Amino acid sequence: QVQLVESGGGLVQAGGSLRLSCAASGLTFSSHNMGWFRQAPGKEREFVSAISRSGALSSHADSVKGRFTISRDNAKKTAYLQISSLKPAYTAVYYCAADARGRFPLAPATAGYDYWGQGTQVTVSS
Repeated sequence: QVQLVESGGGLVQAGGSLRLSCAASGLTFSSHNMGWFRQAPGKEREFVSAISRSGALSSHADSVKGRFTISRDNAKKTAYLQISSLKPAYTAVYYCAADARGRFPLAPATAGYDYWGQGTQVTVSS
């Protein structure tokens, strides 16, 4: 049974930073591209960042470039999303996802992922 468990969210002040984690189990982690998405209240889930199986390649939505960094540790079966210079507009539930097919280029849409976590809430206060 595949499980993706996000952690690291919470209530933070604008301008701060946060690191989200996604711990995977039940799958061969190093064989999956990983992605992060977010969903704000009343909005559709949107792509944030993705990273290839080895970690050599990554991509980010234009809206987060320079502020978000995605990484992974295959030995720990964990993906990370480092968020800096937090803004209230970043308030959302953040989800991690796994792509079993190793798509290239990295999938920037929900349809490109096979497994999803339950999400972690990030709330940024002004």
